[in-house]
Amino acid sequence: MLGALLGDFVRGQRALWSYSRGIRDGIRLHRRIDKLTDHSHQVKALRNNFPKEFRRYAGIVIDLGFDYELARNWQQYSSLDLLQFDRDVRDVLQRHDAVLTDKLKEFMTYADGRGLVATYRHEEEMLFSLAGIGKRLKRANPLHRVGEIWPDLKQGIHESFVSVFPEIQSDVEDWRKRRSTTTGS
Repeated sequence: MLGALLGDFVRGQRALWSYSRGIRDGIRLHRRIDKLTDHSHQVKALRNNFPKEFRRYAGIVIDLGFDYELARNWQQYSSLDLLQFDRDVRDVLQRHDAVLTDKLKEFMTYADGRGLVATYRHEEEMLFSLAGIGKRLKRANPLHRVGEIWPDLKQGIHESFVSVFPEIQSDVEDWRKRRSTTTGS
């Protein structure tokens, strides 16, 4: 889980190699999931539904839209309660504080204040988070206005998620089996 959490905060191969093998594998899996998602036919088609001024940021909106869909329908994908998962995430991060990047620590301070990840199941929280991401980007962007286009995107994001997520789950399961066979674990 730790590598997956670090996936958005560790950049490049040199940084990757500063972590233990298990964490590196989690980071690689996170990157693999991002790549599979971004290159899926459904997500590529979904990007074309974004108004031109939002298209550059479509990946960010889709990513948080998928987080929203997952949190909203968590019980369909996990036997673990979402609030318990949220607590488990914080426990893992607390136990491994020494290897966390400063950016992940900053994000978790924000997340703790907002009750993330569990509150991503609320549309307004997801939209608030997008606006927050927009404030942290260097260039001017329309992420604070996603609420204006969300009604037009919501169904497409839902349909894409429902189609893509099982494919990702299957790929992750296959990846884990291959890793287990390769490593003998």
